[in-house]
Amino acid sequence: MAEPSWDEIFGGQPQRPSETPAAPEPVSEEFPTARLSDPYAVAAAQANAAQAQAARAAVTTSTDQPLSRRELREAEARANGGAAQPPAPPQRGRGRGRDQDPYALTRPKRRWGGLVALIVVVALVLGGGAVAWFGFHDKVCKVLTFCQESIDYTGNGDGEKATVVIQSGDIGSDVAKELQRAGVTKTYEAAYRILLKTNQSFEPGSYTLQKQMSAAAALAALKDPKNRVVNSAVIREGITAEQAYKQLSVATGRPVSEFEAAAKDYQALGVPADFPSIEGFLFPATYSFDPGTTAQAALQKLVTTMQQHLQADGVPAGDDLKVLTMASIVQREAGSVADMGKVSRVFQNRLDKGMLLQSDATVSYGTGRTDHVTTTGTERSDKSNPYNTYANPGLPIGPIALPGDDAIKAAMNPTPGPWLYFVAVNLKTGETVFSTTQAEHDAAVKQWQAWCRQSAENMAYCQ
Repeated sequence: MAEPSWDEIFGGQPQRPSETPAAPEPVSEEFPTARLSDPYAVAAAQANAAQAQAARAAVTTSTDQPLSRRELREAEARANGGAAQPPAPPQRGRGRGRDQDPYALTRPKRRWGGLVALIVVVALVLGGGAVAWFGFHDKVCKVLTFCQESIDYTGNGDGEKATVVIQSGDIGSDVAKELQRAGVTKTYEAAYRILLKTNQSFEPGSYTLQKQMSAAAALAALKDPKNRVVNSAVIREGITAEQAYKQLSVATGRPVSEFEAAAKDYQALGVPADFPSIEGFLFPATYSFDPGTTAQAALQKLVTTMQQHLQADGVPAGDDLKVLTMASIVQREAGSVADMGKVSRVFQNRLDKGMLLQSDATVSYGTGRTDHVTTTGTERSDKSNPYNTYANPGLPIGPIALPGDDAIKAAMNPTPGPWLYFVAVNLKTGETVFSTTQAEHDAAVKQWQAWCRQSAENMAYCQ
């Protein structure tokens, strides 16, 4: 056998003779998938087409809307007895709605899961709202008026009695301050607003009201004679002897001039001879007097009561003047009972260091302007005023007011501390700042001045 040539090796496969392809099997023209050789194929195709057409007509008639491709496919599947091909599985990792999910019609509806989710969301919203409310309540209420705190009480009181004292010559602002001080009204402003509109006046005297009354109810109660205490006088701590005479006059029916005359002979009532007057030796309390009580007898009752308290408080014999003078300054200067010991310490520290006391309260007493808390430069430089502790060293010559037990005890036992200055930065609440240096005190004074300028109500306290 001869070896193949190079042309035969690299020339590819030899060509085969061409073969004649087999003829295609005949199919139905109406149904191309039905072979004519199968006697049942054409009949089956015709039956399936008729069922599909009937299903399509039924669905279209019931909805009067064109069907989607999926709905047509499902209808054909029902017509074919479920022979339709299932749809392709859904793509993962992409969001889809019900119309995009081929299994949406067959998946059970998770109604309980949705409800639980809704409840959780609502709880989180409400919980977050509660946290925001309690965490930011004060800031929110500065903007929203419905939750701002009212300046007034409602109703006719809580049943607890309170005594209100109206001094002779008191004006509307004085009455408003007294109502707040006694715990009757919630704020000074609540009563003062009404008084500005109505311009009411009141009879001097003591009145029994209730605590936590509305301003309108409190002012109406002051006009009712039934609430006025007859033959009784409430002598408050911190008032002067002259102011006490007016209360005693109302309670006894005696004119003020009789008390002034009786007070001139104060030594006859038991006041020590080294006192310059009866000032400071009348003990503040509530007193009742029998009808016909004289001015002298009334004053004697107050002096005797003071003697009893000085003894009970342990004041050494012969120290009455010094103790009552310091106590009266503490009574007038302290913003609260809690601060009395610290105020007493400031004055005692200044005395020990040879510093001037520089008390505006003493200067005011010497000028006769006891209704003011501030003094002028001229008043502070007047050395002729024996009560001027800006110009004169040491304690003034005598008491400047009627001190109570708390002030007397504070004068006897000052709170330990290094303070040399103090100033009330809120005259409404009595908040006081105590300092050890002049720089600290100057800053506190600016704080007080800023408080005074905040409102007309504040300014009324600062004048």
